Amino acid sequence: MKIGIIGAGLIGNKRAAAAGSHPVTYVCDTQLTLAESLRSRHRLDAQITSDWKSVVASQDVDIVIISVTNNFLAPIAEAAFDAGKHVLVEKPAARSATELAVLVEKSNRASTKIKVGFNLRYHPALSKAKSIVSAGEIGDLMFLRGRYGHGGRVGYEKEWRAQPEISGGGELLDQGVHLIDLSRWFLGDFETVEGHAHTYFWNMPVDDNGFLSLQTPDHKTAWLHVSCSEWKNMFSLEIYGKTGKLQVDGLGGSYGVERLTFYKMHPEMGPPETTIWEYHGTDLSWQLEFDAFIHAIQHNLPLNGDIQDAHAALQIVEKIYSKGLSK
Repeated sequence: MKIGIIGAGLIGNKRAAAAGSHPVTYVCDTQLTLAESLRSRHRLDAQITSDWKSVVASQDVDIVIISVTNNFLAPIAEAAFDAGKHVLVEKPAARSATELAVLVEKSNRASTKIKVGFNLRYHPALSKAKSIVSAGEIGDLMFLRGRYGHGGRVGYEKEWRAQPEISGGGELLDQGVHLIDLSRWFLGDFETVEGHAHTYFWNMPVDDNGFLSLQTPDHKTAWLHVSCSEWKNMFSLEIYGKTGKLQVDGLGGSYGVERLTFYKMHPEMGPPETTIWEYHGTDLSWQLEFDAFIHAIQHNLPLNGDIQDAHAALQIVEKIYSKGLSK
C-alpha cells in the first residue's frame, strides 16, 4: 500500500515511523522545510510538495494520512475519499459533528475505508483492559471515571488550538474526544449528555477545561474531566464492574509509566485480589493502529475507531459547546 502523508508535524512523523514496509510516496506540508525534515528523518524515497491536492489525485497513493490543523481535516479527508483513497485522518476528524456529517454519509456507501486516529485504543493497558471487560472478568459494567490533562506551555494561548476558527474548540475537543471515544468503546452509545466547558486560566476564547456526565440508555455512566491547566500531565481511566475494577494510569513519557491495575472482588468481598501490569519502553500504539488499519483494508474488516466513532464523539462535544462557555 503506497502512502501519502499530508501534514509533517509531530503526528505526521509518528505516522511515518509506523508505516513499516509500506512505502511513503508523498510528503506534503505548507512548510516545505517540515516535509523535507520528515523525509530525511525517516529516510524516505518520497516526493515533497506543499499542494495537498496533488497527493490526493496521485495514482501513486493508495492511503492518505491526514495530520493537519482541525479546519483542514474534513475537507482533505473528503477529497481523498472522493478520489478513491483509503483515509487515516487524525482525531477529531473535523471541527464539529455538523462539518463531518457529509463524510459520514459518504462512508456508508463506499468500499474504501476511513480510519480516525484513536491510537489510545491501542495502548497496551487500555487494550488489555478491553479484553478483560469483553471476557466478563469484572462482570456487568456500571460506570467509569476518566481524567486526562496537560499543563500547556508558555504561549499556549497564542497557538492554533486557541483560535476557534481553526481548532473548532478547546480542550474538550482536543483531549476530550479521546476520553469520550474510550468511554463509548467500553460502555456503548450515550443517550444523556450533561456538562460544561470553561476557561479558567488561559486567556483564550476556547475552553481550557471540560466536564462531562454521560449516560447510556441502561444508565451506565461516564464521568469525565479534561484539562490543559493540569500542570502535571496525567491520564487516568477507572472502569467499574459488579465483580471488579480496572484502573489505567499513565500513557508513558511525560504522562508517567503506563499501568493497568485489576482489582478482583472475592465472593465474601473485603480487600480485592490485586494484579498490576506495567508497560515500559516505546509507545507502540501508532504502529499497532496502522497495522490494524492495513489488515482491515486487506481483509475488508470493520475498523477499530472509524468515522462513525468520531462523529458520535463530536456530537457530544457539540451538545456541550452549544451551551457556550460557562460563566
